[in-house]
Amino acid sequence: MKERDRDDPELESVLSGVGPRLRRLRKDRGVTLAALSAATGISVSTLSRLESGGRRPSLELMLPIARAHEVPLDDLVGAAPVGDPRVRAKPIVQHGRTMLPLTARPGGLQAYKLIQEPGSGGPPEQRTHEGYEWLFVLSGKLRLLLAEHDLVLEPGEAAEFDTRLPHWFGPAEDERVEFLSLFGPQGERMHVRAKPRRA
Repeated sequence: MKERDRDDPELESVLSGVGPRLRRLRKDRGVTLAALSAATGISVSTLSRLESGGRRPSLELMLPIARAHEVPLDDLVGAAPVGDPRVRAKPIVQHGRTMLPLTARPGGLQAYKLIQEPGSGGPPEQRTHEGYEWLFVLSGKLRLLLAEHDLVLEPGEAAEFDTRLPHWFGPAEDERVEFLSLFGPQGERMHVRAKPRRA
């Protein structure tokens, strides 16, 4: 057994349960070790050691056994059920803007719901960075400064743009605006970081 595996109690718990599960499945189906050996091509002694815990389970051994019993591999290893799919958002509040992460996986495309109060964030200051961004307005009106364009997006409207163009967005009127934003890792670094203080 590898040293690192000994340090993983969860893995050890899963592996130690494989042998008894194999024996129980075989006996419930009334299959002998000899018959299972003939069906899988695995020797009787190896199958016996697997069931007693004397042989470490491996994919090369488990796949033929799963096929012989016509069960998913997960049934043999007692895989845990799929994790909770809910995204437990931890709001990021910065300069009057609240960002709620809608994706839990780090890296790649990120999705956020943003809520921005009127008058927050100071005067419009266009910035640039690598990547693309997509915005969709849920409520209120969103002002988007994109290069020389000055646009107002209303609920249900969207905008997609190359973030190498100078851009800024925020409330268009004296009311809160809520919108969705999708962007890559470059955009995430730009929008989450604190605005540097002026000297």
